[in-house]
Amino acid sequence: MEKKRKIILFDFDGVIADSFSIAFETNKIIDSKIVTENDYRRLFNANINDWVKKSSYTEEEIKRINDDFFAKYIPQMKKVKIFLGMKEVIVKLGKTCTLLIISSTIISPIRDFLERNKILSYFDNIVGSNFIDANKTERMKLVLKKYGVKPKDCVFVTDTLGDIREAASVGVKSIGVAWGFQGKENLIKGDPFRIVDKPGDLLSVITEYFRN
Repeated sequence: MEKKRKIILFDFDGVIADSFSIAFETNKIIDSKIVTENDYRRLFNANINDWVKKSSYTEEEIKRINDDFFAKYIPQMKKVKIFLGMKEVIVKLGKTCTLLIISSTIISPIRDFLERNKILSYFDNIVGSNFIDANKTERMKLVLKKYGVKPKDCVFVTDTLGDIREAASVGVKSIGVAWGFQGKENLIKGDPFRIVDKPGDLLSVITEYFRN
């Protein structure tokens, strides 16, 4: 029987796309409580959508907030660059592993970005926030079921503590990246497998993870 390919789950913003500034400025317009970059970075200690869910907003207001965010965010995405070295990493990993994106961003701007950078074909699926529940835990469960793999056959590459915690809740270990929305001092709190400083380091660390 053919051996199943290992699965690498990528977060999008802050891991592949250098989009922090655009996301921060957009959210600052929408929520007056977000004043500084640190205010915004702290929201990623959990799922980014939780700050809205825990508020007193109605379902209709939450939908309006999300629609308003993406109406402002999507046009700005055309200016966003891919992190230097990430394209080469994705191309190499895509030859031996199944790559997916799990993101709090909706699918359309992610797809456009990947297509623009000529890496869309390396991803088997984009599991954006409009796929099912905005909670990444539920979407990871869906991936495990769809591909018929165990948590140990997957690894999540992410830049936030909230993501590391959500992945851990379903038994999936994470590799933190230090160039994204949160720094090493925050990522280490989630006990990731490793934290890497530059994209090229992902290749050896992912190999080490699956070897173990």
